[in-house]
Order: sequence, then C-alpha cells, then structure tokens
Amino acid sequence: MISRIWISIVSAVALTTALSGCGTPTRQQVGVGTGAVLGGVAGSMATGGSTMGTVGGAAVGGLIGNEVSK
Repeated sequence: MISRIWISIVSAVALTTALSGCGTPTRQQVGVGTGAVLGGVAGSMATGGSTMGTVGGAAVGGLIGNEVSK
C-alpha cells in the first residue's frame, strides 16, 4: 500500500517536472484549451455523461475558443 503511494507521488513529480519545461503557452493555445474543457463539461452534462457528447462538446468548445482568442 505504501509503495503505491510513493510510486504515485514520484510519478506526479516527474510528470510535473517534464511538463514545466514546455514553455509558456500562447493566448490562442490557452483559448483552445479552455474552450475544450468547458465544451467537454457542457457536452457531458447535456447528454447525461455520454462519451460522444463529451468529445463533441470538447471539439466544438475548442473551435470556439480558437476563434475567440484570435
């Protein structure tokens, strides 16, 4: 049990360290990401948790976020 916790902590630290070197995202990247997350949540809620609704909502939200952040 304790070894699983340590593995999880070490994995999280390694992932955070690896991703922190990616640089600062542009305004457009932030807009697409935010739109995709919000669209995915809205699509999931609208369809009662359906996977297709979530993916569709994320796709539409990403497109809207891209256009708004231009």
